[in-house]
Amino acid sequence: MAPATVDDDEILKDEQNPPPLDEDDIALLKTYACIKESDTGLAAPSQWDLVARCTKIISPNTEDAKYVINVKQIAKFVVGLGDKVSPTDIEEGMRVGVDRNKYQIQIPLPPKIDPSVTMMTVEEKPDVTYNDVGGCKEQIEKMREVVELPMLHPEKFVKLGIDPPKGVLCYGPPGTGKTLLARAVANRTDACFIRVIGSELVQKYVGEGARMVRELFQMARSKKACIVFFDEVDAIGGARFDDGVGGDNEVQRTMLEIVNQLDGFDARGNIKVLMATNRPDTLDPALLRPGRLDRKVEFGLPDLESRTQIFKIHTRTMNCERDIRFELLARLCPNSTGADIRSVCTEAGMYAIRARRKTVTEKDFLDAVNKVIKGYQKFSATPKYMVYN
Repeated sequence: MAPATVDDDEILKDEQNPPPLDEDDIALLKTYACIKESDTGLAAPSQWDLVARCTKIISPNTEDAKYVINVKQIAKFVVGLGDKVSPTDIEEGMRVGVDRNKYQIQIPLPPKIDPSVTMMTVEEKPDVTYNDVGGCKEQIEKMREVVELPMLHPEKFVKLGIDPPKGVLCYGPPGTGKTLLARAVANRTDACFIRVIGSELVQKYVGEGARMVRELFQMARSKKACIVFFDEVDAIGGARFDDGVGGDNEVQRTMLEIVNQLDGFDARGNIKVLMATNRPDTLDPALLRPGRLDRKVEFGLPDLESRTQIFKIHTRTMNCERDIRFELLARLCPNSTGADIRSVCTEAGMYAIRARRKTVTEKDFLDAVNKVIKGYQKFSATPKYMVYN
């Protein structure tokens, strides 16, 4: 073993006689010593902080303000605020985090909403504008009166002393532009837009669908202005009946919760409701009454002028020959919907691709009309809609 050097001897002496700690060292040690298992999340669940609901504020806006909190399955307490919380952060009915020692409010929490409900919010605006909805001039006007006018000019309704309409039902054959117009509304408005497909609210367990509807409207009320769009509402809004088995009871409960939220005991707030269906005859009368759905807008089959306009909209981005007679093509498509006309334009493009051409000719459109309008007639849903309605 090598003999110890001078440096090693000095180190040994320092270890045997350590220098005294100064104030900075003591402060540093204190910061490490104060970390508890509960702070790192490694403690037993009995030491975790609690979630409570602030039910009432006693003497608000004063220095002696106290807060009544309800800790679920434990008790109600009258408590103060923690060091990190401002009195302006806490409101009645809010969820809060409290500590286990003094039950002081430590942090305000957001409302408890199912993630699947939060996902229904439309974050990115659709790229559809009112100019892309062909042949629905009257319907667009009716929709704008309900959705845009109360938000842009509320004083007009205040002067007259009336409440603006709050709900719209869009009905008509499949492919006439009901959902397309809703997408244009979402593009136009700055309000929060929530899109719900009727079948999403049909859940496996009893009461789940109704709970989702409650949370949906709770989330909508928390926004400054909100539009809720129920697509294919006949999935949950069908008329009530007893089949003897109870198979549709859960769907009916969900529909009754929607009915209650639309115009029940609590005020709806600044929430506009749009609904779309192609089977209005199957909907429950309680859902359709004024006050819940004030306005019914029919999307009928487009007339000659509207069909010509739809042809021009869909060929706007296409590489077509000049002087194509769109009015002639519109005359060859009687009783067709906007979706049929869009399919004609797509098929005309396919004919051009098949012939290895870079432009679409009028003959391609005529061949596409023969194929789509005449050939696919038996698949059209319009005759059935006309029988039902």
